[in-house]
Parts: sequence; structure tokens; C-alpha cells
Amino acid sequence: MRRAVCPGSFDPVTNGHLDIIGRASRVFDEVIVGVLINHSKSGLFTIEERIEMLGQATASYGNIRVESFHGLLVDFCRAQGAAVVIKGLRAVSDFDYELQMAQMNIGLSGVETLFMPTNPLYSFLSSSLVKDVVKWGGDASPYVPDFVGERLVTRLRQN
Repeated sequence: MRRAVCPGSFDPVTNGHLDIIGRASRVFDEVIVGVLINHSKSGLFTIEERIEMLGQATASYGNIRVESFHGLLVDFCRAQGAAVVIKGLRAVSDFDYELQMAQMNIGLSGVETLFMPTNPLYSFLSSSLVKDVVKWGGDASPYVPDFVGERLVTRLRQN
């Protein structure tokens, strides 16, 4: 079975993330979306909320599952039986950072990285940018699933 991991913080999941995940699901038998637990950063949404949103957003795919992880990505890949990491690239600046990570990952464990160029519709998109748009009263509906947008509005109005 060809299995890949698509890692990230997904705080929140965007249509850019979903584009990469969906495309990866057509290439691999199974895609594990790995939600990074980073204790040094407090997210807008809890890990459980992110997993729930990703599960809802990817429910129509039969070969995607969502799991949380902490520690080294390569250890998570090994535990999941995945030999490939999928990373979306928005710009050259993403490539510079992701290439270093890919080289470290292959050096640590032999896990390969497959880079997928982001759909031009989402090449500027980030979770941080979406949060800022919603925080200041803008419409983020083109950039996130509707249910994520609703949760963003609710959460950011609480803060």
C-alpha cells in the first residue's frame, strides 16, 4: 500500500490545504493528515477541534484519515508506515525552508518528501491570513469551507 503523510498545524484548515490533501489522495492509496501538536504555540483551535474540522472537510474521500502527532515527523511517518511526506509549495520562500526539512528527514530516516505546487488560486493563502481577514470583519468564505468560516467568526468574536 502506498501511504503518505500530509503534515501541518491546520489552525484552521484552508481550501489550500484541502487542495493539496485531495490531490495527494488521488496519487496515494492512503493519506494520513498529521496535525502537529506544538506545545510551544497556543493555537486558535484545539487539536481536537482541528482534527474534527479536517475530518469533516475530508469526509467525502475514502482514503484519508486524520491523526495528531508530536515530536519528529519522521517518527510519526514510521509509526504510520508511510515512506513519503507531502508538502504544498506556495512560493520560492516555501521551497527554501521545505527543502532543508526534506533533506533532514531523508537523512534521519529515509522518508522522502514530495512537493506539490499549490493551485494558483491559493498561492497566497495561509491560516494566519485567513484569521486576520475574519478578525477584521472580512469575508473568508472563498478560502475555507463554510463550516470552518462559521467557527472562525464565532471563535474570533469570543476573543
